[in-house]
Amino acid sequence: MATFVLVHGAYHGGWCWREVADRLSRQGHRVLTPTLTGLGERAHLATPGVDLETHIQDIVGVLDWEDVEDAVLVGHSYGGFVVGGATDRRSSKIRALVLVDALVPEHGKSVLDFQDPERRLKLLAAAEGFDGWRLPALSAAFYGVTEPETAAWTDAKCVPHPLATFQQPIELTGAWLDVATKTYIRCTQTPLPYMDAFAEQADDDPAWSLYYIETGHDCMITEPDRLAAMLMAQL
Repeated sequence: MATFVLVHGAYHGGWCWREVADRLSRQGHRVLTPTLTGLGERAHLATPGVDLETHIQDIVGVLDWEDVEDAVLVGHSYGGFVVGGATDRRSSKIRALVLVDALVPEHGKSVLDFQDPERRLKLLAAAEGFDGWRLPALSAAFYGVTEPETAAWTDAKCVPHPLATFQQPIELTGAWLDVATKTYIRCTQTPLPYMDAFAEQADDDPAWSLYYIETGHDCMITEPDRLAAMLMAQL
């Protein structure tokens, strides 16, 4: 059986993987769903100093302290940067890397560098209008979660996200690309069209596999059965 480490994206927490984790666990797999500093149940730890390096260290710490070996490391959305950085430092512990509608990190670039100028300005303005160092959470509807009860649950769980995590350039040696199995999963009903470039990048690279799932950005919430099956297909 495998060990899955599921890393959430911005505004979310380990809570968003609940249904997927349940399905993987029922198949006998070990599943870890860490929450990044300043988010979810760790929202009380948010400070202006929480940056991308903080979150990468969160996951490196999980891999080390939980004695993780031969893991399937999964990153959603912003979490693509986080798992890319963690894999770069602990590639020997990773058997497969899966990016779920996620940003593909590039050495020396930040999350904001991948936004078009209009969206970048909107994000910075949103933080400035909130408290200056956090981005206010987006609605469940933005993520494609439309069922009323589930949307209300999602809205209640999402919290503001530390802006510095989007501003700090990532430092990569390239070791993360040495992982043998690399997969990109593209959600087709997302309001984030720049993800198409990452899917195309994966499609053009024989070292990557590409899958599509017809749902919104938060596929772990809207399509847990299909996503869990895709993750187990990496074994």
